[in-house]
Amino acid sequence: MHDDQTFRAVLIAITAIVLPIGIYHRIRSQSTREPLDRRQEGVFILATLRPIGILLWSAVFAFMISPRSMAWSSMQLPATVRWIGVALAVLAGAALTWTLRSIGPNLTDTVVTRREHTLVLHGPYRWVRHPFYDCVALLMLAVGLITANWAILIGTVAMFALLVLRTSREEANLVARFGESYRTYMRSTGRFFPRLRARSRQPVPERRV
Repeated sequence: MHDDQTFRAVLIAITAIVLPIGIYHRIRSQSTREPLDRRQEGVFILATLRPIGILLWSAVFAFMISPRSMAWSSMQLPATVRWIGVALAVLAGAALTWTLRSIGPNLTDTVVTRREHTLVLHGPYRWVRHPFYDCVALLMLAVGLITANWAILIGTVAMFALLVLRTSREEANLVARFGESYRTYMRSTGRFFPRLRARSRQPVPERRV
């Protein structure tokens, strides 16, 4: 239990730094107040992705309030592994900040693009098309290790799997919006991981539509 209290304090500190950054960029991206049709995600994603996200964050906050409340899904992990989780959380937080600064007002919580959407090709988007999802998945994996909690780890896997499914619809919308510019971008980048060898054509300069 002493270890849980130590990692609880560490998790609170990380959350106190990362969460306000995410909230700031989310609020900034919604300044246009334009409606976004989340129904384009499909019924399955609508019925599963956000509820799992809410459950995940509820579990994280429950651990921060009282580690005992999540004891039902705790598992034995060496302190070294949990400190590795702390290092991964710091890395994920830094990468998430970089990603949010790069995507700017284009950020949405769905597959729909905004009216003044920009095809972003700088920052981490030079190498992968969905670094935001990577950062969130890595952050939640890190939290699962920090809390030594199998429910959070399973929820993280489920969440990322649903994001993988959702990106097919998201990228179809981006192709419809940006046409050959996005197809060229797809040929030179990976969806979630950088390509070891990019295809012959390079991305065109980013533009606003």
